[in-house]
Amino acid sequence: QLQLVESGGGLVQPGGSLRLSCAASGFTLDVYNIGWFRRVLGKEREGVLCISSSGDVTNYLDSEKGRFTISRDNAKNTVYLQMNNLKPEDTGIYYCAADRIRLCRTTMRIWGQGTQVTVSS
Repeated sequence: QLQLVESGGGLVQPGGSLRLSCAASGFTLDVYNIGWFRRVLGKEREGVLCISSSGDVTNYLDSEKGRFTISRDNAKNTVYLQMNNLKPEDTGIYYCAADRIRLCRTTMRIWGQGTQVTVSS
């Protein structure tokens, strides 16, 4: 069974940081494109950052440039989303997704269950 499991979410104060992890089981991530998405209040699910199997990064949200970074550790079969200088409007559920072909699309084939991020003082 192909699964993705996100972790690392939680409650953080504005200006704080979190690192989300996306661990794969049942398949190896190194040949997959990986995307981080989120659903924040009042919006549809949206792409955040994506990384191709070759390591190219697509920044889906211009507003997050410089605050969020994506990386992959193929040895650990895990992709990370480092989020710095978090803002209350970043509050939401964060998902990772994997696909052999699609990149940064909500139609990517494999999805995790999501992890809650809450930014509040």
